[in-house]
This record gives sequence, structure tokens and C-alpha cells, in this order.
Amino acid sequence: MHGSRIAAVGHYQPAKVLTNEDLAGMVDTSDEWIRSRVGIRTRHIAGPGEPVDELAAHAAAKALAAAGLAPGDIDLVLVATSTAVDRSPNMAARVAARLGIPQPAAMDINVVCAGFTHALATADHTVRAGAATRALVIGADKMSAVTDWTDRTTCVLVGDGAGAAVVEACPPGADTGIGPVLWGSVPGMGHAVRIEGTPPRFAQEGQSVYRWATTQLPPIARQVCERAGTAPEDLAAVVLHQANLRIIEPLAEKLGAVNAVVARDVSESGNTSAASIPLALSKLVERGEISSGDRVLLFGFGGNLSYAGQVVLCP
Repeated sequence: MHGSRIAAVGHYQPAKVLTNEDLAGMVDTSDEWIRSRVGIRTRHIAGPGEPVDELAAHAAAKALAAAGLAPGDIDLVLVATSTAVDRSPNMAARVAARLGIPQPAAMDINVVCAGFTHALATADHTVRAGAATRALVIGADKMSAVTDWTDRTTCVLVGDGAGAAVVEACPPGADTGIGPVLWGSVPGMGHAVRIEGTPPRFAQEGQSVYRWATTQLPPIARQVCERAGTAPEDLAAVVLHQANLRIIEPLAEKLGAVNAVVARDVSESGNTSAASIPLALSKLVERGEISSGDRVLLFGFGGNLSYAGQVVLCP
């Protein structure tokens, strides 16, 4: 198989918006404190009756519609999430049931904030191998459900949402639409980002994550471009995991993608974990900030101190 491509994308966010001013009434914080440290202004929060699979299904339905496909055209569903409540049925099976996808292979992938780029690579490999024809790749997380809303160091960061992509084989003669993945982790530092306990709660060692992301990840991101045969200055967009604007901006600058649009969706969506990359990518497409065929770097990083990235062609 020559390769695969992203045929279409879609995203979804809950209607409720939580502002920095709202948070200032809940914990000892302020709009200035939050903006100066993480660059976030607002975030979307799902209600008790909005489970992760519902968020995921809304985003996936939009991606299917944009691709002009029916649920029966999909034979693989991958959901990247770290906030699933139940062990079985898994999130992918629940999404497939919501959408009416008849007989897909259905798998969840938990690599926390790097989950979507891991799932995208898995779909690419599966389609290339001929084990699937078309895949739905979804990143969805309800971080509000695993957040301690009395802890100002973490509650100011998080948001809920989902993003999805339809992956299919490239037409004969077309350029490969999903470049080689570069992925890895630092297991010995896995404690730096955690969702642990009963009930599970999100916690992180902020300074350790910041130093790792801003010093160790730029050369890895450049290697992703090298594997794709793309110079950073030829990128039309850079979509990094939307963790913190103070991480995104220096990482993008050190990459040297001087002509690229840098996704800054974190400012209005917060950290949505596995949802953040497809959510930000879908918004760039929807707003017309990037065009079909543009080269885009997707690069996820975070929990487990894992990372994964690839250069893709914009659908």
C-alpha cells in the first residue's frame, strides 16, 4: 500500500464555557494569574450527562459528514482517551454503537495527551497493511471529571472536547498524506503527569514537564520533519498538544517553522488532553487558515512523558 491520508476532520465542544473570572470565584486565582502562566482565557466543560463517548461521537459524525461517508464505510474505530470511566464496553465500541457503524474493529488507545498522534499512526499503519479500509480516529477527553476543582495549579488548565479524523488509503498516484511517525517515551519520568487514585485525579509536576517539553522536544519535532522530508520552513501549520501557551510558543520557535500558522487553541479550550490536536486542527481547517494539501506538523506529548508526531497533508 502506498500510504494513507486524512480525508476529513471534525470537532465538538460542550456548550458550557468556564471563564477565568468564573474560576476566580471558585479558587484563589485571577484572570491575570492564569493568562500570564498558561495563556488560557476560557475552557468548555461537559455536564454530568455528557459522557466521553457522546463528545467523541459528535466529533466523529462531523468528520464523516465532511468526508461524504456513511457509518457503514468505516471498518476501524480508534479512540484516544485517558478519561474512560468503564473498562468495557470500551469507548470505541460505544462510539461505533452511537453512530451505527456495523462491524468495526474497535480499540481505545491511552497515551494521554499524545494519544491522538499515536492513534493516527496506528490507523496509518493498519490501512497501509490492508487490515482496514477506512478508519475513524478520535481524540476525546472529559478532563473536568478527573480534576480537583479546589487545586488552582491544575483546575485552571483543563477543558473537555473531542476531535476526529477519517483516515483512508491514498488514491493511486497521490502523495502520501500521513508521514512516518516518530514516537517514544521517558518511562522513568512517567510520574510527572498522573491520573491516579479513587476517584482518579489529574496531577502533574509542572516545572518538570515544562523543562522537558521546552528543552528535549524541539529536536525530536525537527526529526519528525526530517522523516517526512519536509523542512520546518515549508510547514503551513504547526499543531502541538495544547498544554500551555508558554510551552507551545517556545517549542514552535525552536522548531524554526517561520512560515507556519501555530495553533493556539489552548487559549479558548484549555488542555483537552487527547482531544487537543484534532480539535485545534479541525478549527484551523474550518476557519480556512490552512488549505487542502498544506503540510502540517502534528506533535503530541505529555502523560507517561510520551511523544508522537507526524507531518500530514491538510484534508
